[in-house]
Order: sequence, then C-alpha cells, then structure tokens
Amino acid sequence: MNDTVSTPDKPRLTSLSHGGGCGCKIAPGVLSELLSHMPAAQPYAALLVGNETSDDAAVYQLNEQQALIATTDFFMPIVDDPYDFGRIAATNALSDVYAMGGTPIMALALVGMPINVLSKADIAGILQGGAAVCNQAGIPIAGGHSIDSVEPIYGLAAMGLAHPKHIKRNADAQAGDVLVLGKALGVGILSAALKKNILGDDGYRSMIDSTTQLNTPGAILGKLSGVHAITDVTGFGLLGHTLEVARASGLSARLRYSDLPWLEGVSEFAVQGVITGASGRNWDSIAESVSLSSQLNETMRALLCDPQTSGGLLVACAPEAVAEVLNIFHSEGFGHAAIVGELHSEGPLVQVEA
Repeated sequence: MNDTVSTPDKPRLTSLSHGGGCGCKIAPGVLSELLSHMPAAQPYAALLVGNETSDDAAVYQLNEQQALIATTDFFMPIVDDPYDFGRIAATNALSDVYAMGGTPIMALALVGMPINVLSKADIAGILQGGAAVCNQAGIPIAGGHSIDSVEPIYGLAAMGLAHPKHIKRNADAQAGDVLVLGKALGVGILSAALKKNILGDDGYRSMIDSTTQLNTPGAILGKLSGVHAITDVTGFGLLGHTLEVARASGLSARLRYSDLPWLEGVSEFAVQGVITGASGRNWDSIAESVSLSSQLNETMRALLCDPQTSGGLLVACAPEAVAEVLNIFHSEGFGHAAIVGELHSEGPLVQVEA
C-alpha cells in the first residue's frame, strides 16, 4: 500500500495543499466569469492563437516557417513522492505544447515552496523530477522563478515550435470528425484513493506511468492534414475539454461511455464513493451544455468529469485518418488510445451515450 507515513519533521506533500494536480484548477464556470471582465484584446496579426477559444497554449508566428508556442502550468502535489511530483508537473506542462502540434524547445521552472516546512532534500527532489522529464523531452530548464509559499507549487513555463500551418487549434474540428483519446482516464479517482491511503502499489504505478508519459504523438499528429484539432484532457475532465472543442468549432460532440478507456481500479473506487470534489464543480459548470443518456448514473457522471492531471490528447480527425492516428499513438507507446466518439453539425454541444 502507498501509505506514506507523515511525521512532524516530514509531512506528506499532499497534506500541505488543499487540492492536488489539475484538480486545483478554478472551476470552468468561475473562470469564464472572471475572464469576462478582461478588457478586449488588441488585434495582433502575428498572434495565431490567443485566449479566445480556451485553447491549450498561445501561438505567435515568427516567420513563414516557424510559430512560437508558449504556455504555463503549475499546481500543488498530487502524490507524496517529491521526485514523482516534479515529473508529473513537468510532463503536464509540456503537454500543452504537444497539444498544439508542436515540439518543446525550452522551459522555465515555476517554484513556490514552504521553505520552513519541507526539507531542502524534498524540494531538490521535486526540481530533479522536473529536470528529468525535460531531459527526456530533449529540452533545457533554462531558468525560472521561486518564492516562499504557504503551499508547495511546481510547474513550468514551456515554449515550443511548429510550422504555422501545422498548428492544431481546438476550434478547427470538422463535422464528421472522429474523436480519438490517447490515454486512459481516472487519474483524479486514483489520486483521491492515494490521499485516503487505499491505493495499492499497482494502482500507484499505473497512475505514475500515465501522468509521466509525455504526449509526444502531438508533434507528429500536427503534421497530418487529416488531423483537424487537438487538445489535452486535464483538470476539466473529459466532458469539459470535449465541450471546449465542440463549442469552439461550432459542432456537436457525441461520446460513447462504453468505449472510454479507464485506468485499472478506477471504476471500483468510484463505486465506493472515492471521487474528487473537482468532478462535482466541473459538472456544475457544464451541465447546461451536456446531454447524458438516462442509462448513465451519478457515479458514471462523476467519472466523466473526473479531473485528469497530465491526461491524454483528444484528437479530432477525418475518418480516413483514424488508422494512422491510432498507429502513431500505439507506436509511441500509448496502448490505451481508442476511438471515443465523433463530431456532428447539429445536436447538443456534448451528448454522451451509454
């Protein structure tokens, strides 16, 4: 069992924060209200992607051959092992570059730590975990910023490059597109089980393997003309991020619950009531835009809204490109990649069948 012992001189990382991973995100409804007070953005001809469609990263065209992708992501601990926390946070941050169809080139570390609570060794372990992932991605952590914080926070500001014509916005999906999901779901459920000390070693390893797997297929998929849109599934859950694609593209998304891939043990934990508070907040923010089959119960709804940390890519592609998309995922080591739905020109923004 992953029952890390907490002592006065070595507290559990997850005990130092009120939330963990992408479950820390401000609920989509609240975030939308906050952003509504932002002044209208000035037009910039070189800004290919801004915040108008809640896309994964900003994109700025440098020249005819290169566009700069810029993003930032950070959160509080989802696990108690410092090294694993650093790895997960870095993987999650780089995912936004891949989700735009780009390749990371550099990162800056964002560090907030309770200096008088955590040991220097633990803080160093977090930084080492992040650096290890960036090394795996073939990029440097070229600097950053640190503060003494009440809660431990770690993440990256990440930059990447892509050809301007290969950028995959979440607003460019087309009617008739097939939806392919790259990773299995349920990270939020497993993280909740970890916090309750009921997650076994196999479940923990499954969660770590998923959350530290770089979404490298994105850089390859970005070059395919048959791939029209990509996003990554993180804190707003599968429903929330599918809704963003449907709304931005002016389409209706249909998901099939029976086709969704789940990490081992997730459904059993959910039936036992092991869910996160973020799943309820996610549902409250999107309920008016989602139509669920009557065969889907409250537990299934919670699973659909489960916040993912460092989740998989959600790809909208032409039917004739599906085989190649799945082959790319599988060749990059994403064995759970699966077809989960499609996009239509009419209907509810998101509809989920049993």
